[in-house]
Amino acid sequence: MNRHSLQTFVSICMLCLLPGVALQAQQTARKSAPARSLAQLQQEFVDLRFGMFIHYNIPTYMDQDWADPDASPALFNPSKLNCDSWAKAAKSANMTYGCLTTKHHSGFAIWNTKTTSYNVMNSPLKRDVVKEYADAFRANGLKVMLYYSILDTHHKLRPGHITKTHIEMVKAQLTELLTNYGDITALIIDGWDAPWSRISYDDIPFEEIYTLIKTLQPNCLVMDLNAAKYPAEALYYTDIKSYEQGAGQHISKEANKLPALSCLPLQASWFWKSRFPTEAIKDVNVLVKDNLVPFNQAHCNFILNVAPNRDGLIDDNALAGLKEIGKLWKYEGPLSPLPPNDAPIISSNIAKGQPGNASWSNDMWIMDFANDDDFSTGWTSNSTVKTPWYEVVLDKDRPFNMVVIAENQPNIRQYKLEYELNGVWRTIFAGENASKIKIHRFDRVWGGKVRISVDRFSNAPVIMEFGVYDERR
Repeated sequence: MNRHSLQTFVSICMLCLLPGVALQAQQTARKSAPARSLAQLQQEFVDLRFGMFIHYNIPTYMDQDWADPDASPALFNPSKLNCDSWAKAAKSANMTYGCLTTKHHSGFAIWNTKTTSYNVMNSPLKRDVVKEYADAFRANGLKVMLYYSILDTHHKLRPGHITKTHIEMVKAQLTELLTNYGDITALIIDGWDAPWSRISYDDIPFEEIYTLIKTLQPNCLVMDLNAAKYPAEALYYTDIKSYEQGAGQHISKEANKLPALSCLPLQASWFWKSRFPTEAIKDVNVLVKDNLVPFNQAHCNFILNVAPNRDGLIDDNALAGLKEIGKLWKYEGPLSPLPPNDAPIISSNIAKGQPGNASWSNDMWIMDFANDDDFSTGWTSNSTVKTPWYEVVLDKDRPFNMVVIAENQPNIRQYKLEYELNGVWRTIFAGENASKIKIHRFDRVWGGKVRISVDRFSNAPVIMEFGVYDERR
């Protein structure tokens, strides 16, 4: 099937699936276990401590981490696929769960999907790998998590090409994954808001997808694998803060207070390479003593990637390494209770890119740096200003029910937060808040401007991002 035919096929499938997506979600939610609080789910997640990431998809057959988006499904041809052996390998390391790459960035789906012909059922294998994985891990007493890539180069779900059909494809695929494979403990989503994917939370609307997932499975945690770009003190667009060590993302073992995940491959890269059987794996002593143990002490779950080979099996050297880990580390039950934290920020920031005004700034760090969707830049008050203020001017009167002020350091101590409607300023908050990330949720109001007036501060305020949101409740 050529690219044009494939896109037409996807569009037709989406039109067929869409009317039933909402109903299917409601029916599935009714069948699910009673919903637990997010705080409980986060605690249960960190209590799992240690799991197996399984990068297995069409890149396995290309000696690449990113596959050719036009690679033929005929490449996907494991002769000895055995997901039970994966689960037993995980148990040998005393892991408690697995997470499988259902679809990576090139768009090949390894489950029996109705949304595209670019899937495992049109490969020589013709077996639903997600089902076999989920059944095997549950049979071995392990929790089941799934990985899903938003970026999909085969279906042209990439910057500059995203359409409504793409959004509906994502919804339909997630509906399948969260309907047909039992309870999913967490869904790890990749390729969203990453510098290499450049797909924003507006291009593929995060809040819509998040709400769909929670409707389908209320107890499924939503994890954005790129969440580390945001401040470590708040959950932006994720239920769990994730850190990919290979991308330079490292949790603070001393200061972290959020439920977290840190990931690392056992070998040199995520997907299997032809050199792996004879190449040394990472030092298991380092993995345990410098990663697993201290991460657990910092409210952080550690997920170690183990890549199956082209036969669908794990190489002997990796199996041996997992057994050594199992000798060095034992699961000792739940971790210490998580500190209380605010609910995740999941809505679009309606202040992003809007005009800003402020009191005298310091040098070049003027108003627009505080709402440019970049946490590495910020508006900086001139140190001589005694009562600094900053405001964002919305494009029109809009409804909103949350304001978040992110500082570079917690300098602002006492302040007033207001909004303007028809020339009248109304107070949202007045008082003290010494947090670095100041999250204010309130009943929905309408306004055309939002501002902060600072009454007391320890050093000249630096606002990295001033966010205004209208979140679903």
